[in-house]
Amino acid sequence: MNTVIRKIGNSEGVIIPKETLNRLNLKAGDTLELIESSEGFAFKPTDDAFERQMAAAREVMDKYKVALQKLAE
Repeated sequence: MNTVIRKIGNSEGVIIPKETLNRLNLKAGDTLELIESSEGFAFKPTDDAFERQMAAAREVMDKYKVALQKLAE
C-alpha cells in the first residue's frame, strides 16, 4: 500500500486509510510505536497494559531511588 507524507499544521504526517484502521481495530487517539530499520519504517500498536506497568515501575524507582542505589552496591 502506498501513502503520501502530508503537511499537517507545522508537522508532517501519514494518513492511514480507514479500511486499514478498521482491519487492525485502531481508531483516532490510539498510540503506535514507530520502528525504524535499515529497510524503512513499521508501525506497531503499543500495549497499553505494559505502558501502565512501566509508568508504575518508574514511579516506584523514583520514590525509592536512594534505597535502590544502595542495594545495587
